Amino acid sequence: MGFKCGIVGLPNVGKSTLFNALTKTAAAQAANYPFCTIEPNTGEVAVPDPRLTKIAQSAKSAQIIPTRLTFVDIAGLVRGASKGEGLGNQFLANIREVDAIAHVLRCFEDGDITHVEGRVDPVADAETVETELMLSDLESLERRVVPLRKRAQGGDKEAREQVEIMDLALEALRDGRPARTVAVPQGAEDAFRQLNLLTSKPVLYVCNVEEASAAKGNRHSEAVFAMAARQGAKAVVISAAIEAEVAQLSDEEQTEFLETLGLEEPGLDRLIRAGYDLLGLITYFTAGPKEARAWTITRGTKAPQAAGVIHSDFERGFIRAHTIGYDDFVTLGEVKAKEAGKARDEGKEYVVQDGDVLHFKFNA
Repeated sequence: MGFKCGIVGLPNVGKSTLFNALTKTAAAQAANYPFCTIEPNTGEVAVPDPRLTKIAQSAKSAQIIPTRLTFVDIAGLVRGASKGEGLGNQFLANIREVDAIAHVLRCFEDGDITHVEGRVDPVADAETVETELMLSDLESLERRVVPLRKRAQGGDKEAREQVEIMDLALEALRDGRPARTVAVPQGAEDAFRQLNLLTSKPVLYVCNVEEASAAKGNRHSEAVFAMAARQGAKAVVISAAIEAEVAQLSDEEQTEFLETLGLEEPGLDRLIRAGYDLLGLITYFTAGPKEARAWTITRGTKAPQAAGVIHSDFERGFIRAHTIGYDDFVTLGEVKAKEAGKARDEGKEYVVQDGDVLHFKFNA
């Protein structure tokens, strides 16, 4: 479905190191977790999900195909980007194309790596980027709203509705708040989304810490988590330096290396899952002798639209979805789950749940 998470941040915060670790990890796992480089700064990574392996074992599937998330390494931002400073215009254009933002913040001290602002203050860094995005949104809306106001005053109902939505966003931005804080009226969600505002996108703060703080974080990451809590955003702790090392190791070496650092899993796994959750995504599965496969949908998707993720014909000709819950599928297996009455046929109004194992019936 092409869900994209853009990696942003000021220069020298570890953004590119993190992206390179993501791509190297995915490439190293290509046998089981497909990876492809779409462009030099774009890569698809598998979403870690141990449920898929268990489903494959239960179904005796020959192949495992995970669901994927696209990460985009976006050009570093500098103060004044909203006015075109640095690579500002390219930066802002790239952000418009992603569904969510993974904002990498420098949470480590290192005199050998110069900070663009001359200090280590991740909260201030976040505010710098957020301010540039808000200024860009404000300029965009103020330019677009003028002709709409004239049409609205002339009795154009559609223009009047658009102006009402724009005014909500303008009020927030002029008050120094990002567009994602706006309480959008019920039924106006699509109209608000079509404004395509940079600050309406959900944000995940990625605290890039030194190796010694990878397990528990440090005072800088604590400040970021507090900021994220105030905003209703999410944050994760990761050490880009560690991830770059892990990406070069075999699975066995990775486990041993991470254990010496007090880590249960690579930080990239947490980052990928957090990005997935940030986008409001869930996973359903299909399984058989040929393959066990994970599919990505947004939370709240109904069965016909979930079927359409596989192929548009499945949605057009949808009849029903043969459904078994994950726990029942891996505990009993498909045949015994049916015998135990744990399998059910769901119709067009069924809202697919995370972990459902589905088999779609449709008219070709």
